[in-house]
Amino acid sequence: MTATATVALAVAGQAAVAKDLKYAHFQSADLSSPKHAAALAFESCVEGKTGGSIDVQIFPAGQLAGDNEVMEGLQLGTIQMAVVHDGPISAMYKPFSVLALPYLFDDQAMAWSVMDGAFGDELAADMLEQTGIRMFGAADNGVRNFTNNVRPIAEPADMEGLKMRVMTAPVWVTLVESLGASATPVPWPELPGALQQGVVDGQENGVTNIVNASLYQNQKYVSLDGHVFSWHAYLMSEDFFQGLTDPEKVAVQQCSEIAKTIHRGMTAAQDANATTILEEKGMTVVPVSPEQKAMFREKAQPAVKSFVVEEIGEDWPNKLDAAVQAYRDSF
Repeated sequence: MTATATVALAVAGQAAVAKDLKYAHFQSADLSSPKHAAALAFESCVEGKTGGSIDVQIFPAGQLAGDNEVMEGLQLGTIQMAVVHDGPISAMYKPFSVLALPYLFDDQAMAWSVMDGAFGDELAADMLEQTGIRMFGAADNGVRNFTNNVRPIAEPADMEGLKMRVMTAPVWVTLVESLGASATPVPWPELPGALQQGVVDGQENGVTNIVNASLYQNQKYVSLDGHVFSWHAYLMSEDFFQGLTDPEKVAVQQCSEIAKTIHRGMTAAQDANATTILEEKGMTVVPVSPEQKAMFREKAQPAVKSFVVEEIGEDWPNKLDAAVQAYRDSF
């Protein structure tokens, strides 16, 4: 008998007392959205594996609450599961901000390997202990790039004087200000309006979010500098998780892995085709050469690392550096 059949049989007949699993995410409810496509896969997978003993209810586009409120809901158990981006996670659990170190990963293969390995496991275990929120894994929501409506950005000097939106965690303020721009924290649901009204000149996000939230409508230029991998973690209330049966726990873990894989694949494909996708949306795509990226790295990485060390100490940055080096040494 297969593992899937065993899980399903073990919970057969429990559908009448199904456990409600409210699943929150922040992208629109269509299959072109990696978060939503992954959420639908998770729903089908969990309900199938558990014979309906868990009833997954998806709330896309921030319907349940804002990002910080969703984190609080996970901690309190009023929200059972969510896929949350790095900014709000870092605001509650500071060590996650180590992943904001800019120009660190060479490509998706390196980033995924580090997060799926010992470093990611240790980070998840510490987060669980500190917050009561369980992290099943993280999908990158694309490599973050700068956009703006004023001028092309090809090197740090082009950032001078621009008003840039950042996520609601101080580390992102440090990143943008190290490059000469001014930083304004704006929650994700408010970003399109802030761009439309000119509250900020620009922002930084991956291709997925630029397209999904139609940010291109109010942003003329996008610079493919790829400064940070945008991590979106698959999170669950530990109180809810511990209330599941052992077969239900297995199902949730297996289905989270499937959802994460779908999410990663979709965003990686969009990153690989960034120029075509964004030019078709009417944006002017500004390539950034390796030499220019080195200029960005030279300005941003020391400033952000100094901030992160001041906030969380040297332990996590050192562990991340070691994981990156171990990956490079493996080839």
